[in-house]
Amino acid sequence: MTTAVESVRQFKMPDVGEGLTEAEILKWYVQPGDTVTDGQVVCEVETAKAAVELPIPFDGVVRELFFDEGTTVDVGQVIITVAVEGGAAGPVPETGTTAAAPAEAEPEPERREVLVGYGPRSGASRRRPRKVALTPPASVPATAPVAAPAPVAAPAPAPVAEDRPLAKPPVRKLAKDLGIDLRTVTPTGPHGTITREDVHAVAAPAAAPAPAVAAVPVPAPPVLAVTSGDGDLRVPIKGVRKATAQAMVASAFTAPHVTEWVQVDVTRTMKLVRSLKASGELGPNVRVSPLLLVARALLTAIRRHPEVNSAWDEANQEIVVKRRINLGIAAATPRGLIVPNIKDAGSQSLAELAQSLTALIETAREGRTSPADMQGGTVTITNVGVFGVDSGTPILNPGEAAILAFGQVRELPWVHKGRVVPRLVTTLALSFDHRMVDGELGSRVLADTAAILEQPKRLISWG
Repeated sequence: MTTAVESVRQFKMPDVGEGLTEAEILKWYVQPGDTVTDGQVVCEVETAKAAVELPIPFDGVVRELFFDEGTTVDVGQVIITVAVEGGAAGPVPETGTTAAAPAEAEPEPERREVLVGYGPRSGASRRRPRKVALTPPASVPATAPVAAPAPVAAPAPAPVAEDRPLAKPPVRKLAKDLGIDLRTVTPTGPHGTITREDVHAVAAPAAAPAPAVAAVPVPAPPVLAVTSGDGDLRVPIKGVRKATAQAMVASAFTAPHVTEWVQVDVTRTMKLVRSLKASGELGPNVRVSPLLLVARALLTAIRRHPEVNSAWDEANQEIVVKRRINLGIAAATPRGLIVPNIKDAGSQSLAELAQSLTALIETAREGRTSPADMQGGTVTITNVGVFGVDSGTPILNPGEAAILAFGQVRELPWVHKGRVVPRLVTTLALSFDHRMVDGELGSRVLADTAAILEQPKRLISWG
């Protein structure tokens, strides 16, 4: 005999991490009375890092929305309630034994909430199996999915075929727009997660992904300016602008900054950029720009001087030399400055780095950069040259030891092979944390980066 009990589940504003304690609700995608399913996006919120979509972690019917759009909500506050049917109790065997007790008799491990999607439950690596009408045979262990008729000897770390593919809501929408069945996509992300690149890889033979991406609406910045009586414009300090201000003040007054500059002849590098663009050898729909070669040059310099890829651990009084280089790219967006990073960029080939940069820039322009993409950076590049300036004194991204400013490339008189001739020249500026990076180390990193851009063939000999 089965019974179904209706209960009301609360969904709270998830923990956004990195010390952020609040988020603003930009848009509700559901209303009371709507039916929702596990993983469905119910609202979009803006944190101090980015605008992201929140999926609901269970099935049911929306009972109540607790906050209006435009309201700033503290982490941990209930934002929506959903009426759900309690787990239907399966028939209990009359044998009196406990070996075949229903799976729900074992308490479900707690699921840790994160801002985008939901992390794995502690002690388990697979998702909760979907509800089905069938009752599991007594011989099937409680850890096996209900729909699997064959006994399972031990829980496997890989996702079960019947499980819902792991993917964030924006990736699901992209797959839907492109007509891609996620069950046919091979995941390459952490814990078997399907990434945007995985979806694009499947869609590439059929159609270019650009139209589907462009179709995603970009919400207008919610910050509203107010004109005072004397005509001054007063703009609330909130969201990304507030977080950027706090981070820059903390960095400027915590890390002792040192900045060094060097001018470099990048004529050969610019010739290589034009050649790579014309050949298309780095792949279709891939952005090839001078920034790509600057990034590769810096990564090569860091590989030669890994101590610059470090972080200061105040609590343990240690300098932590990072094994992976997570390369941040400063990006100006309508909401303010953000610094998403390419994870383990040092291990990527030039073609892979070009694809990662293209995806990072497109995502930032769409306003869809997730907080996870902005966590864990180890070194940053800021391309101030796109604004027509030669250089600057960049402030370190908090927690990092170095940041490189890449200035505009312009034609200048230059001594080349004993003659003064016009050459393409840029200025590089490297700021570093003098607690971890002394003058010699910083100078060597900057000099190596410049040397590679002057002679790109060093990417081969030094790589």
